[in-house]
Amino acid sequence: AEALRRINEFNSQNMATIVWAFACVCWDSHKFFSTLGSAIEERLAEFTRIDKSQLHVVALYVRIKWPNVEFPLARHRESLRYAYTQQESAPSQLQGDVSAMLEQLGWSHTEEHRTVEGFSL
Repeated sequence: AEALRRINEFNSQNMATIVWAFACVCWDSHKFFSTLGSAIEERLAEFTRIDKSQLHVVALYVRIKWPNVEFPLARHRESLRYAYTQQESAPSQLQGDVSAMLEQLGWSHTEEHRTVEGFSL
């Protein structure tokens, strides 16, 4: 509640990090995300690619959690997804280890797969 009252005091990076952190812990307040989403949308031009990448994850969380509710950042879905998918990504050590084990077992596979949402599996 305090973050919502003081939201205009935060810069774009702080706003993106706050809303992303609340999505990561599955915060269960649609009002919180809608209010913050509206404030972010008003200042979206100030956000960097990295900030927008975080907002993509938030928009996905809100869409899954409340599928029938309009979220302000939903109107920017494609630009947020683009920011997310433009991140440099490399397979993790675990992905490499699993891939090597699958190869040893003779299982032909793709080492990395991108979902339509931009997630790397």
